[in-house]
Amino acid sequence: MALDHEGVLRIVHDQKIDIIRLWFADILGGIKGFAFPARELKDAFAEGMGFDGSSVEGFARIHESDLMAHPDPSSFAIFPSNGEYKSARMFCDLKAPDKSPYPGDPRYVLRRNLEKAAKLGYTFFVGPELEFFYFKNSQGTEILDQGGYFDSSINETGTVLRKNTIFALEEMGIPVEYSHHEVAPSQHEIDLRFDTALVMAERCLTYRFIVKEVARKQGYYATFMPKPIFGENGSGMHTHMSLFKGDRNSFFDPDGTYYLSKTAMSYMAGTLKYVREMTSVLNQTVNSYKRLVPGYEAPVYLSWGQMNRSALVRVPRIRVGKEKSTRIELRSPDPATNPYLAFSVVLAAGLKGIEEGLTPPEPIEEDIYHMTEAERESRGIASLPGSLKEAIDLTAGSSLVREALGDHVFEKFIENKLIEWDDYRMSVTDYELKRYLPNL
Repeated sequence: MALDHEGVLRIVHDQKIDIIRLWFADILGGIKGFAFPARELKDAFAEGMGFDGSSVEGFARIHESDLMAHPDPSSFAIFPSNGEYKSARMFCDLKAPDKSPYPGDPRYVLRRNLEKAAKLGYTFFVGPELEFFYFKNSQGTEILDQGGYFDSSINETGTVLRKNTIFALEEMGIPVEYSHHEVAPSQHEIDLRFDTALVMAERCLTYRFIVKEVARKQGYYATFMPKPIFGENGSGMHTHMSLFKGDRNSFFDPDGTYYLSKTAMSYMAGTLKYVREMTSVLNQTVNSYKRLVPGYEAPVYLSWGQMNRSALVRVPRIRVGKEKSTRIELRSPDPATNPYLAFSVVLAAGLKGIEEGLTPPEPIEEDIYHMTEAERESRGIASLPGSLKEAIDLTAGSSLVREALGDHVFEKFIENKLIEWDDYRMSVTDYELKRYLPNL
């Protein structure tokens, strides 16, 4: 049962919590917030806590900067003790002083999209898999291990850091399903048990925070940069999705292809139809497109299948008696995304597919990377955008993404990404200096 105001106040008193931290996300998915003594919590619940939103990325303009952070008691969690004091955090709904929802709040964006799904009778569940790297420090990419996929060790630094991270997450009430070493050296993954989209978005934000904090305390650096090492696999955020009506998984049909229902097929068709338009939200950095290239297990081509790891959408096999686990897996997002916005756009695309009664193309189980361009063209296999600029241009013309994000977030996001692209376009890189300086 979700906690209410009184339940949180009781826990704070009984557990002798000293500090309360209120968290919210900026438009790019960075955690923002502030802290105050626990004695102020009752007032925070009653009135909210005011702050200046004009300096937060993608938030209010100066003349409309006053915002109120209203803590959500259902998101309450106690941080692992640091031995000095006890603190807890809650995520907030951001509102104007008149208590109307603030349209620039990414949490509000996801709430709106979930309400649309709820009106159709659906609850949206997601299970993201966030990969990351451990490095010696933040100044370079010196790795901690030479491990590969599922390599097992007990005493390696990365394994110990991963273990300590799991303990911290579990202590905060975030259930971990399993963890393992990933394909690239010093690359790791900790998988969280699937849950409803709002809960999972905030677990993603907390997960990224805890992964980095555990590494920092041990003198190392963890990064969710999508492609930090040239020639190695990048880090993805494969996102498993399903829709439930009550206790029934709407994606399951015992007679469907791969046990997928018509609802699941239409949802997937919507994902495939609109994914190019929403890629800048799912892969929001210049660096994201260094990962989305053939040959490094990142999906590039718009297709789906069950066994095919080169497909953009995969249908994981389900076990007999585990029908509730029927789902589709979108493999293109990366862990640098804002999970509130990412889950909003993928849900909007899927629901649009259901609304339009779309059907996906035939599944492809061959390795698409080894097809020629002519073969892909003859089979109608399109590609994801090849750069942030291409992705931004597609998003800018998307009525679906605009509706999903709302005008405020949509326009601020496009504006921010165009600035990032211009900064990148005008930068002189090490590649250019090494290639051209000695010869020109």
